[in-house]
Amino acid sequence: MNFRLGMALAIIAVIAIGLMFTFERPPAESLQNGYRGTGMVQIRHPDAVDALAAANVLPEITPALPAAGQTAGQQYMNVQVLRDVDANEFIRLMTDLTKWVAPTQGCAYCHAQGEDLSADTLYTKVVARRMLEMTRHINANWKDHVSTTGVTCYTCHRGNPVPQNVWFTDPSPPSAENAGNRAGQNTPARAVGLTSLPYDPFTTFLGSDEEAIRVVSTTALPAGSNRTIKQTEWTYGLMIHMSEALGVNCTFCHNSRSFTDWDQSSPQRATSFYGIRLVRDVNKTYISPLAAQLPGVRLGPHGDAPKVSCATCHQGANKPLLGQSLLKDYPELSATPSR
Repeated sequence: MNFRLGMALAIIAVIAIGLMFTFERPPAESLQNGYRGTGMVQIRHPDAVDALAAANVLPEITPALPAAGQTAGQQYMNVQVLRDVDANEFIRLMTDLTKWVAPTQGCAYCHAQGEDLSADTLYTKVVARRMLEMTRHINANWKDHVSTTGVTCYTCHRGNPVPQNVWFTDPSPPSAENAGNRAGQNTPARAVGLTSLPYDPFTTFLGSDEEAIRVVSTTALPAGSNRTIKQTEWTYGLMIHMSEALGVNCTFCHNSRSFTDWDQSSPQRATSFYGIRLVRDVNKTYISPLAAQLPGVRLGPHGDAPKVSCATCHQGANKPLLGQSLLKDYPELSATPSR
């Protein structure tokens, strides 16, 4: 009798535990973002939504100051990027930029103590100047991706001198000699969602503008096709990264009836198309060349600079900072640099 009672209690406990992991409380929410019957639905759990909102609160904004009547270039020495900005607005931006990037270190992060603020002694100041140029470039020339929301230094840095989601060319993990050439696979990496896909899709697709991202061949038969299974797997690795970086599933951009058909895809696919090219542009033009300015501790195993990916800005949200714009409060970051 005791045995039967014990077995019954054990079965009830197993069922109870199973139910605990089967049903979520509160229940998940679904949002249709495409055609009915195609799986174009995004699933959100209320707890995750609350956590994402808490992680994307805008920083405190310093109130605007009365115009000084002089530009920063007229009043201060060695101002190279923001020369056209009012001198008081320049100081306001520098104050908030310090909070966004180096709240612990303060002004001394870019300006050597005891030296004139115009000195370029520290590499961090040289890098910051280039990043300001990059920010203006993005806001002026990549509206197909950032629209009028734009980006600021806070979009990526969030209080960190180096953004949390940067990448280096992966040196590849060590493997036993008898393991053969794994071709970059079967080594679970967070960059590709711990899958067996190639572990470094960034160097291939986000480090240059030479490699096309495509899965389906343009020919009906293998003959003449330049798309291989290996290239397809690299592409899937990048898609996994984009999905996790934006906190969405594949059908946020693609119609499951035909993943390749642009006419059946959502508008977000076109936005992502430009986003990939934006990332390539800034990595190639602004960030990679900074390797010569950076100390060894800031470089990757191959001596490359820390580059950006989709996650650097998005950080789990399909729109960085959940679509909230800081650019309207700092319009000087949207202007084309003066030359």
